[in-house]
Amino acid sequence: MKFLVTLIDKLCKLGAALAALTLVGMVSFILLEIVLRTFFDSSTFIMDEMVGYGVAAATFLALPYALGSGSIIRVELLIGHLTGGKRRLLEGFSCLVGLGVTAVLISFIWVRVARAWSRHSVSSSIAEVPMWIPQGVILVGLCLLFLQLIALLMRQFMADQTANTQGS
Repeated sequence: MKFLVTLIDKLCKLGAALAALTLVGMVSFILLEIVLRTFFDSSTFIMDEMVGYGVAAATFLALPYALGSGSIIRVELLIGHLTGGKRRLLEGFSCLVGLGVTAVLISFIWVRVARAWSRHSVSSSIAEVPMWIPQGVILVGLCLLFLQLIALLMRQFMADQTANTQGS
């Protein structure tokens, strides 16, 4: 079980690295657009669209890593007052709810990606980006989030096992 958690963590780190590369790409694209507009009175005409796709990609690819590393802001109004088994039980319940919501989102996006693929849908801009590409990146991010939630649940289970072993 520990191997699976480690594998999921590595996949989420890869997602975060891809999100970071996406951010670098967006900044580079914006700088290129500034140079083109300032010095050459020209434009790529697709910067807005590409940066929009980049924001979505960076968000969904970085979210699983942020969740796993504890970087997401949490309101600990209720959970902050709980300790031990009660806290792990509530955290496990939160993971299960998150898994359910994420599964619904994955199924919804999967249908959209499959539809865009089968219909050869492209964006309405000059770039004519196949829509399955940005939607597919969001799907990958959601799948990584689903795996991260499973890993968090497994960590709760491993913490329970450790607590039971030490209590004996």
